Order: sequence, then structure tokens, then C-alpha cells
Amino acid sequence: MGVLLFKWLITAWASFHPFYVSVTEIAHDKSKNELQVSCRIFADDLENAIKKQYKAPLDIIHPANRAVADSLISVYLSKHLFVTADGKAVRLQYLGYKIEEEAAWCFLAAEKVPVFKRAHVRNDILYAEHPNQINMIHVIQNEVRKSTKLDNPKADADFDF
Repeated sequence: MGVLLFKWLITAWASFHPFYVSVTEIAHDKSKNELQVSCRIFADDLENAIKKQYKAPLDIIHPANRAVADSLISVYLSKHLFVTADGKAVRLQYLGYKIEEEAAWCFLAAEKVPVFKRAHVRNDILYAEHPNQINMIHVIQNEVRKSTKLDNPKADADFDF
């Protein structure tokens, strides 16, 4: 009975106090010398951020023009997610997105990225929209996973391997 009450309280609290979180996973594929990046962002939050910043109409879930939606998301991510490997900027190429439940999964990749000793990530996705935004970052290399949580306004994290 106590567990059910706890779950109800958490659900009730969350409905009155929304939380804002994104998850970015950056995985190094040693065999391809490639970074594979996925960002899980609540679709409505991403859509609202893009509408606000670019004054552009957008429906991420049912886009009238998928190429326009992809272009807007690509530009947004290029301004809010940066990665360096051993001090060298990594050029992330936007690949596309898919909707899964309430989230937009955005995919990016970078070629010719050798194994690195240190990765630096700057992620301020949705910070302009939500003062309480939390961005979780996971970096995976050689089957070693390093993670951190960035609370707005903190946007930078270093990962040593």
C-alpha cells in the first residue's frame, strides 16, 4: 500500500511541477572511427524552442514538409550541441529524427574521429526555454560509459578515458 501511495504522490507532484530533461548519448565506433550521437528530447519542447528561436511554424510529429522540419532541427542542434575530441572540434552531421511516444530522437554522426583521451561536450539544448532544464550526457568509448548531468545553466562537461 505504501508503494502505491508513493507512486501516486510522485505522479501528482510531476503533474503540478513539470520536469524538463533531455538525454544525449555519444558513442564512439572504433571500427569505423565514427561518433554516433542520439539526443532524446521531448517533442513538444523541441518544437516550441524552434518556433520561438526561428519564428517558423513547425509540427514535429506530423510535419507538412519533412525536409523543412529536418532543416530546422539540424540548425537548432548545431547551435546547442558541440563536441570536441582531444581538443579538436568534431563536425556533427545531422542524420534525421524519429518520434517515439512523446520524444523526438535526433541522430547525428561524425566521421574520422579516432579514439580519444578526452571528450568535451557543450550542451545547452532547451536552456533558453526552461530554467530548470536538465541535460543528461553519456559518452561511450571502448565499452566504457561515462555519464554526467548538466543543470541549467551549466552546459559544459569533460569526459576522460
